Amino acid sequence: MAETTQDKPNGLAAYITVTAAYWAFMLTDGALRMLVLLHFHTLGFSPVQLAYLFLLYEVMGVVTNLSAGWIAARFGLTSTLYAGLGLQVVALVALAQLDPAWGLTASVVFVMCVQGLSGVAKDLSKMSAKSAVKLLAPKGQGGLFRWVAILTGSKNAVKGFGFLLGAALLAVFGFLTAIWSMAGVLTIILIGTVIFMPAGLPQGKKTAKFSQVWSKDRNINRLSLARMFLFGARDVWFVVGIPIYFYAVLSDGTEAGNRAAFFTIGTFMAVWIILYGFVQGLAPKLLKAAERDTAQIVHSAIFWVGLLTLVPSVLALAVYLEIPFLTPVVVVGLLIFGFIFAVNSSVHSYLILAFTSDERVTMDVGFYYMSNAAGRLLGTLLSGVSYQVGGLPLCLLTAGVMAAASTLAARKLGP
Repeated sequence: MAETTQDKPNGLAAYITVTAAYWAFMLTDGALRMLVLLHFHTLGFSPVQLAYLFLLYEVMGVVTNLSAGWIAARFGLTSTLYAGLGLQVVALVALAQLDPAWGLTASVVFVMCVQGLSGVAKDLSKMSAKSAVKLLAPKGQGGLFRWVAILTGSKNAVKGFGFLLGAALLAVFGFLTAIWSMAGVLTIILIGTVIFMPAGLPQGKKTAKFSQVWSKDRNINRLSLARMFLFGARDVWFVVGIPIYFYAVLSDGTEAGNRAAFFTIGTFMAVWIILYGFVQGLAPKLLKAAERDTAQIVHSAIFWVGLLTLVPSVLALAVYLEIPFLTPVVVVGLLIFGFIFAVNSSVHSYLILAFTSDERVTMDVGFYYMSNAAGRLLGTLLSGVSYQVGGLPLCLLTAGVMAAASTLAARKLGP
């Protein structure tokens, strides 16, 4: 991406503005996911039907990431960031139009389409924020790893608060009030971002070609494959399996019991994501990134994803055998999974920016997050199917298999 005639932006000011906008988006993204999952579960949707609600969200993530890098290279990073925030507002307003009188099929199709729009919004925002870090981060002494870890870790912590916010809003105010309040707040954030965004981020160039999206770098392609299976390993239990399992364990079928279950599930999902984000932010220190080169961090990526494979496999056996104190064991096991997963995710987020160049950053980041979205799509589909076929044990076993596939892909990474 070529530099424009504008002066280079104030790196820290631009980073803060981009991060704040991304935080606001992810807060509504987490809240919306929890609202949709819990609201439609109480309406009697099956695990597979619940998975359907999020499928188009992930499909559009694949499509958007494939094209978002080119769009940013062509029209500029700020344009894609503003578009992402604006489309999320549109998605929230559209979801508020859902009519309870509609039949099951019509409701599923409508929510799928709205979630698809939200998926476009999320990945436009994500690609913009992550690409901006490559251009704004200080060079040397682990600066890039540190800045991307802070952005990614804080984003996931905010998304965790979003899960809790969504469950709380649903329990206290109901579905429609929650949706409209989020749309209003995000609109204010969008206006503020446009006003306060420093000038100087690349504005794009008209010669950017869509064919340039496809990466010819073997490391980027291998890392993208590892990323796909890594996120599939998480979402195969995270999206449908665990929330529905906890609901079955916690709810007694009464209105008060449902509310208590909502809060508990939302709290667990929030805590898991918040701790995941916190560990992501600490990953550069945990791995002593300032003292290590890219080749050494590649070796860390291989080690940590191999370690991840063990956790869901052991948990699947524990759930299948129905060991004593099963639910506390599952909770602790998933927190351990979250710790290891967070280190993996943070290392990947650094490596994609380390492997790419300033000129190709939006293209390669878009391609990489296309693979991320493909993994989430695969995990989302398998979450509903595996839970309906074999319950939580099959969800967790499938997660172990996908983590093993990510390990095989990571082993082919070079320095």
